[in-house]
Amino acid sequence: MNKLLALLAFVAIGGFIGILVMEVPQPDLMSVALLTFLLVAYDFATSARDKKD
Repeated sequence: MNKLLALLAFVAIGGFIGILVMEVPQPDLMSVALLTFLLVAYDFATSARDKKD
């Protein structure tokens, strides 16, 4: 269930960033949006892994 909610949040922030970039097509905003999306993707990938504790 946690992975499903994390995936939903990942898709939601991706959609928000995508809409923002489409409506305000500035190169500096695009680079910050890309960096933000990459950081969110990294966090999703590292936190969604199975923990062996």
